[in-house]
Amino acid sequence: MALPEEHRAIEAVVLSAVEPVPATLLAELLELPVERVEAACAELAAGYEAEGRGFVLAHIAGGYRYQTHPEMAPFVERFALEGVSSRLSSAALESLAIIAYRQPVSRGQIAALRGVNVDGVVRLLEQRGYIAAVGHAQGPGQPALYGTTPAFLEKLGLASLDQLPPVEDLLPGPDAMEELEERLRPGADA
Repeated sequence: MALPEEHRAIEAVVLSAVEPVPATLLAELLELPVERVEAACAELAAGYEAEGRGFVLAHIAGGYRYQTHPEMAPFVERFALEGVSSRLSSAALESLAIIAYRQPVSRGQIAALRGVNVDGVVRLLEQRGYIAAVGHAQGPGQPALYGTTPAFLEKLGLASLDQLPPVEDLLPGPDAMEELEERLRPGADA
């Protein structure tokens, strides 16, 4: 059964795009109302899900793109990790998390939270396109303030920063903190 032309056109454009394609651009290209394009994208996404495909049409970072189905992650991870060394270090991940949750934030603020110089890490995150300067702080030197980019959202598969897990969920609970404090007290060598 052949798909309607608008569905086929959406598939062709989104498949050839490097970044998520906004519905407004698809509407302009197809000469259709945005609502009709969004409905067509929803129909395509539902169809792929119903067919049990290995990919999905995801709405992320303000647009649509094809990405692998979350259930296929183990296979994709094995493929992606084969001979690739572009993973971020724990220092870079820590800095990126600080920026994501505290943005806009300066290098000095990141360094104060991490307790180390972060110049190299910030440079790396900028080069990879995960962060960008979004303004300047008031005060001496007017340091650059950093925030995350659409590429960051795209890499994480998020539509917006609101989808980041609450920071409280990432911290140890009171019981774990109490146990840690007990172990760190002098004379707790047992």
